Amino acid sequence: MLSVVIETNNHEAELAHTLSTLVVGAVEGLVSDVIVLDRGSDDGTERVAEAAGCRYLRAWDLPEVIRQARGDWILVLEPGARPLSGWVEAIFEHMALETRPARFSRSRRHRRSLRHVLFKPRCPLEVGVLLPKPLAVEKAEACGASPFALARRQMTRKLSCEIIPAWASVRV
Repeated sequence: MLSVVIETNNHEAELAHTLSTLVVGAVEGLVSDVIVLDRGSDDGTERVAEAAGCRYLRAWDLPEVIRQARGDWILVLEPGARPLSGWVEAIFEHMALETRPARFSRSRRHRRSLRHVLFKPRCPLEVGVLLPKPLAVEKAEACGASPFALARRQMTRKLSCEIIPAWASVRV
């Protein structure tokens, strides 16, 4: 089983896009829970999270959140990121055969412009990160309160499926 962690701040539309792609994983029995960590949104983020059945937190201790997650694996995503078809099977396969962390492949259809490549650093969660729960707890204890830190300096295996990065999401 898999727990998904998403940190957000005024990303109502982006969160809705990401949650809509996770429905397939819930139906297939992969996604056991989704935890939305909110840094003080004043839009409809809370309504979106609660309508989707997510656990919604405004204050948290990241190691404790991960310990209480239902899944044996933790998937950390940015709001707006959308795994493409085949992601459920790719994660099932990885969880069955591997103990190492993984990440999605970058979408071939969504490339960063030269300006972004040169002047805007990549977000560590641009391609998500999938971690076994004990490793996620260990990294959370070492790195602080933000799930973004779980993806930094992480040796990962590349999953066979792609993800549309959050920066490619349509802003509303």
